[in-house]
Formats: sequence, C-alpha cells, structure tokens
Amino acid sequence: MKAMVLRAPSDLVVEDVAQPEAGAGQVLVRITHSGVCGTDWKIYNGSIPVPYPLIPGHEMAGEVVTTGERVIIDPETYCGKCFQCRIGNTHLCPNGTLIGRDVNGGFAEYLMVPTSQAFPLPAAISDRTAPMIQVLTTCLHSQRQVPTFPGDTVAVLGLGVTGQLHAQLSKARGARVIGITRSAEKRALAERLGTDLTIPGGPDAIQQVKDATEGRGADLVIETTGVLKSLADAIHMTRPGGKVLLFGIYTVKEGSLPFYDVYFKEISLISGRVAKAEDYPACISLVERGQVQLEPLVSDVMPLGRLEAAIGLLSSDSGARMKIILEH
Repeated sequence: MKAMVLRAPSDLVVEDVAQPEAGAGQVLVRITHSGVCGTDWKIYNGSIPVPYPLIPGHEMAGEVVTTGERVIIDPETYCGKCFQCRIGNTHLCPNGTLIGRDVNGGFAEYLMVPTSQAFPLPAAISDRTAPMIQVLTTCLHSQRQVPTFPGDTVAVLGLGVTGQLHAQLSKARGARVIGITRSAEKRALAERLGTDLTIPGGPDAIQQVKDATEGRGADLVIETTGVLKSLADAIHMTRPGGKVLLFGIYTVKEGSLPFYDVYFKEISLISGRVAKAEDYPACISLVERGQVQLEPLVSDVMPLGRLEAAIGLLSSDSGARMKIILEH
C-alpha cells in the first residue's frame, strides 16, 4: 500500500509498505480522509520525538474493509489494566499510545485498529468533515470537566479550529459566548456559527469582556492558543470565583502570570488533554443534530500525496486558514 513515511525530521516520502492485517479484536480500515494539525507539524519538524520510520496521522476516517461501514477512528489506545484505566481515566493510561505518533498512523491507504477504536458514522456526516470529529472530542472532553450553566458567559481566546469548536460547544450548553481573536475573518466566521459577541484580540480585550459582563468578567474563559500572554489575559478577564480552561498546549518552561489574581479571585485553572471513548458517540450526535457545524471550518482539501505541502501551509499561515483535509 502507499503511505507517507517520515524517515527523519523533515524527511517525508511516499513509499510502498506492507498492508497491515487485522487480527482478533481488530479491523482493517481503508482510510478515505484525514486531517492535518499542529501535532503533525511538530512531529514532522522533530519537535515531538517519534520512532523512525513512522507513518504519521491521527485524525482519520474511512471504511471497514470487510463491511464497508464508514467509521471515525479514536487514535488513543490504552491497556485497560493499570490504575488510571481501572478508575476510568483511559486517556491518561501510562501504557497507552497515540496512533500516528507512537505507532504508524493514518496518512496511508489502510490502517489496522482495535475494533473498539472504530465508531460508526451516520450518513449525515460527510467524509471530508469526519476527521474533525477527533478534534471535537478533545474539546468536549475538556469542557466536560467544567460545569457550565445556561446563561453563563464563556469567553474563547483564539478562534482557530479548536476555538471555533469550543465556541459552538459552549453555545450548545446554553452559554452566552464571546469570541476573541485578532483575525477579522475568524471573528466573522464565529459570528456566522452562533457566537454572540466577538472582540478583536489585543490590549483592550480584557476591558471589553468586563464591559460585556457588567464589570464582572466571564464565568469561564477557554484559552486555546497555548501562548502564555494569552493565558495571563484569560486570568484577568475571568470573574472572581470563575474558571479558566487551559486548552492550548504551553511548552514554555517559565514566564510571567498574574498569580496574585488567581489567589485573590479564587480562580480555578483546569487543564484538558485528548479524549475518552465515550466522547466519540456524543460528538457524532452533536454533529448529526447540527449543534456543531464542521463544514465551514474546512478551508483546504488536498490529495494525500501533498501532505508535505499541507504541513507547510499549516506552519506558515497566520491568516484565515482553518482545517486542511487530505483525500486518500
């Protein structure tokens, strides 16, 4: 089968490799579409260490070879036996792997996965949007850690793909949503998708959030950029007793944050990472019912063989580009 093989950092080639064979408790999936994200860029450039050679790709959908059933694949595997698995935290399993990072992934014609990792897709969800359900599950998992009540104000910092998904999820939970980004195009998209108010990112954003909440600040701020300065802004624009959801990935080792504000306002800082199997049926249902729209978030569709070009677009673009989907 054809596969995109990463032989070393920034050394990506198309190769003929052996087609995997499904064993007991496994299914062979013909991958039809996959998504490209920031993790793929970091794997490509060597920022995330991986075993070489590796077939990357962890956002993928396809058809079960034996039945033709359309499925979305959960890339997080787990052992089911350790302490974390026994208490239900399968996503934190120390023996788990991420398909496309630790083992071969979905930038290929076929992928073998445990049967429990493949979730059926209804006809209402298109092939080219299906890979984004994996992204949506990580957003839903993180929001499930934060109680949100109808009428609460949720501010979302950053309106890229995950920010747009967080905004839609927050609306589905009954919140009043404020979206914040410097990009006028992304603000316009968020408004089309139901965000109640959008604010340009910058030095005035904190005060504008307070002005929009009668001086209190937001009940919940979801920070999606992974930029420390943005996290500091999130703390400032959260009301006393409010919560900040750290969804962005922060790789800095040190920096300045308003720690006294965290103490004085009794703000809860909550982190979210990956997802659980139970998040997949829930997200599939949200998309099927139209409570979360995926199609407007697809900005580019490219053939699998142009993966390197797609990664280049993703790493260099700072404008309105959203999700890049690969057709296999």
